[in-house]
Amino acid sequence: MGAQYRIYYFSKMLPRDLKPEQFNSYPPEARKLIISNLKTLQQLPLSFLPGLLHEIIDYDYKFPIERQEISKEIAKLGSLSLVQMNEWFRSFQEVSLSTQLEHSNWINQPSQFVEQLSAYLWSTRQVDAFRKAAKEYGERIRAAVSLEQLPTPRLGIAIIGQGGNGYDGPLFRMLREHGTYFSHINPENGVQQLLHAVELRAQSYPTPYGHWYIEGGQAVEHNTMLTCVSYRALAPVRAALLRNLQAEIQRPGMGPEELRTNLATLQPADIGLDKSGDAVLNHFQLKILTEGSGTQIFSTTFVQWTVREVLRRAQPLTLLARFGPRQRQRPMNELLSNAGNDSEVDLIGSLIDAEMGAYYNWLNQQRLQGLVQSSFIAWLESGSQAVAIGPSFARGTSSNSRINLEELISWATR
Repeated sequence: MGAQYRIYYFSKMLPRDLKPEQFNSYPPEARKLIISNLKTLQQLPLSFLPGLLHEIIDYDYKFPIERQEISKEIAKLGSLSLVQMNEWFRSFQEVSLSTQLEHSNWINQPSQFVEQLSAYLWSTRQVDAFRKAAKEYGERIRAAVSLEQLPTPRLGIAIIGQGGNGYDGPLFRMLREHGTYFSHINPENGVQQLLHAVELRAQSYPTPYGHWYIEGGQAVEHNTMLTCVSYRALAPVRAALLRNLQAEIQRPGMGPEELRTNLATLQPADIGLDKSGDAVLNHFQLKILTEGSGTQIFSTTFVQWTVREVLRRAQPLTLLARFGPRQRQRPMNELLSNAGNDSEVDLIGSLIDAEMGAYYNWLNQQRLQGLVQSSFIAWLESGSQAVAIGPSFARGTSSNSRINLEELISWATR
């Protein structure tokens, strides 16, 4: 029987029947938010509400801007009249649901409901109608919820080529058309200069999770005002997760759907993340390792996925990502059994991965508020090549000027 039907039966529950005590298993801030807005949630259709609960259930472990967005969204829904509520959700109301979905434990397991709903919509050919409804809703919310003005334009930095001795081939070809290519950068103390610039921004515009340093190898010394995620520092955590995965895979009857469900139930402490540490950051790192494909074993993939999620979720003012050398491609069972052993690295392959990763970093930054004013710099570590994109740099141009990275940062942020 298909995965979409593997649902345990509970008493049929519709949003209008919700009661405060049904959310006792939710974390405290999430429960408080729901109970104070229960009347609003009771008016939402079942085809929509579990998707919202999927976001709310992790409210306690979300970044500040995510909390603001959820709170503003619910407040907006609470301000709608009955007529407006019907207009906003008419298309969702028209989506038919199976008896299995109506009797599932969607209150406590909203993410599983969302997965099962997706499969059901495909099987009943309702997916296009649902997507249309979701798109219209998203447009209404974005138009209704105002964004706070940024205190300073965003700055993204990507450092590639760590561990190499420079590279003479052409780099940043996909980025050059959007900015200025520099061929005579002075690489001396380049990492320190870029990191210092990020630290200065963190001091000038202090905000929780507003300034990030993502490291694909061993993190260098940095100011604690930066939120840091390091591939090397997470080596014991990655190894514990892979042991967990191997044990689960060997269990009889374990398939992809069951494995994904088990991963979704893991808590940071289950894989060795410090209980006394930053709970929000610990949950974020857990999701990076359990939801990203290859983040457990390839440092370049780890950096690229982490940057994507930081930009999407935390929406920082500043982000420095330093790609590290990844291990060579080997058979999957060998990669899994030797997790954390990066002694045999592929420097050229890592450089190719990182160059494309830098491009994706810029693309993801462009999806955020203030994209016209934002700046982005990509640099070949220990090399003379860099590209800078932003209001201060002409598109599709090249410069042979001798310049150091501190000057380039000053130019980008003036």
